[in-house]
Formats: sequence, structure tokens, C-alpha cells
Amino acid sequence: MKIFLDTNIFLDLVMNREYMKESLIILNAIDRGLYTGYVLDISLINIDYIAKKQIKNVKDYLKTINKNFHIIGIDNKMFNLILDIPNNDLEDNAQYIAAKKHKCDLIITNDLNFYKNDIKTINSKDFVKEYI
Repeated sequence: MKIFLDTNIFLDLVMNREYMKESLIILNAIDRGLYTGYVLDISLINIDYIAKKQIKNVKDYLKTINKNFHIIGIDNKMFNLILDIPNNDLEDNAQYIAAKKHKCDLIITNDLNFYKNDIKTINSKDFVKEYI
């Protein structure tokens, strides 16, 4: 199964936030090859920017993500699709379009307002209950 992870899943783990345990379980499942993980390239930059203020070894964490995930970039055609989505959260739109382009089966996010359309969207706690 192809799963796309929102930036907040990675931040939950590295910053010891509420869904840290579930994020660790999901990342371990991807590391063991139970699922194929996808992430948007800008997410790695955002993780570095946000997390380095609180942790020292964020680059090691990013190297692990880079090793275990397919990193998706955005091209001009995709960006036009992102801009056409009728909401104002470009990051969510970009993640949705990237997941759609790569035919991901679902998106895992802890963002209650994440853009929902034709790809199943699930939070990390429910994913762990249903799929692991």
C-alpha cells in the first residue's frame, strides 16, 4: 500500500507531540517495508526549519526519511493544479496533488482541516488502529 505522510506526522515524532507514539509506529512500519512511504520534498525543508529550533540532530532524522521514503517534487503542471484547488492552504494542496500523481492509497495527517477529496485521509491514531 502506498501511503503519503503529511509533514505533521514527522514533526509529531521528532518534537514529542501528542501523536508521537503513532508516528513512530507508522515510520517503523514503513522502515520494515510493510508500506511504501511518500513525502513532499518541501516537507523535509519544513521539518528542518521547525524542528532544528528544538532538537540538535534534525539532519540525521532527515537522512532517515530520505532513505525510507519516496521524495516527491512539484513541477509546473502540478503547481497549476495546486493553485486550482478552491482553498487557501497551498501546502495541503501540494501534498494532495503529489499523493494523487503518485497514486497513493491514502494520506495520513493529523491536520483536522486537511483538504479532503478522492484520496482517503486518515489521522495517525486511526491508521494504527485500522492498518497495523
